[in-house]
Amino acid sequence: MQQAFTELIQQHRGIIFKVIRLYVNHPEDEKDLYQEILYQAWKSYPRFDGRSKFSTWLYRVSLNTVLTFKRRPAVIDRVDDLEKVGGTTEQHEHHEDTAMLYRAIRDLNEIDRMLITLHLDGYDNEEIAGIAGITKNHVAVKLHRIKEALIKKLKNM
Repeated sequence: MQQAFTELIQQHRGIIFKVIRLYVNHPEDEKDLYQEILYQAWKSYPRFDGRSKFSTWLYRVSLNTVLTFKRRPAVIDRVDDLEKVGGTTEQHEHHEDTAMLYRAIRDLNEIDRMLITLHLDGYDNEEIAGIAGITKNHVAVKLHRIKEALIKKLKNM
């Protein structure tokens, strides 16, 4: 059972990283969450009955773990941390711009958030299409619309 679980995790670990990137933007939280997701998946694996694909099940476990983690009061909002950091006005403005962008992205629906995050992480449209299960052209259209929506939202902030 352990070997099968390990092989499945290795095949689908990109899902874990993707979910973490969509909801957390601090390296320490990302490391903690990765370990917590592995633990929760291992704990739940005996109940995985194969009615859905393993990747779908893992996505669900990952998402539930991340959302539970985000609700914990001990988690510090890293955006607030950025505002407390001293430094030059230019650094503060850069942090403020970044914080505004993250707030705007977090307001997007799940699919759009995933697409723009993958794009900002440097994935090309073909790679994003493979991850999202849509065509490369659909990715291009969606990204164009998402960027327009973000620009509009940022102008109103």
